[in-house]
Amino acid sequence: MSTTSSTRTSGGGSGWAYGTAVFAGVMLVTVAVFQILEGIAAIAEDDIYVTGIKYAYEIDVTTWGWVHLILGIIGVATGLGLLAGQTWARIVGISIAVIAALANFAFLPYYPLWTLLIIAFYVLVIWALTTQLGEG
Repeated sequence: MSTTSSTRTSGGGSGWAYGTAVFAGVMLVTVAVFQILEGIAAIAEDDIYVTGIKYAYEIDVTTWGWVHLILGIIGVATGLGLLAGQTWARIVGISIAVIAALANFAFLPYYPLWTLLIIAFYVLVIWALTTQLGEG
């Protein structure tokens, strides 16, 4: 076992902070890529998403596609910033995760199960980033 990995894991809070930062970065990149794919699907084929009920936040599916695409691109960039250890990426990551979770909530009637899963992943990203805010 190398000294760097043993220092990270046995150093108390530093190993924990490193692990949550990597977890948050990987999760944010992964969820943002899913969101990009969701956005591309909505832009390319409007009729791929079907709503059965009227909803208060009814917006054109193509518009939702652009919202998801833009949030996904920003999310990937922020996740890569987290993996690179950039301090700005923590606050931006929390902000993007909150905004994307809210956007997915409003997108709920179009793809309910998938949207709930994406929201849950964003909540995990928020948790991981907020637990390390006091660190470094």
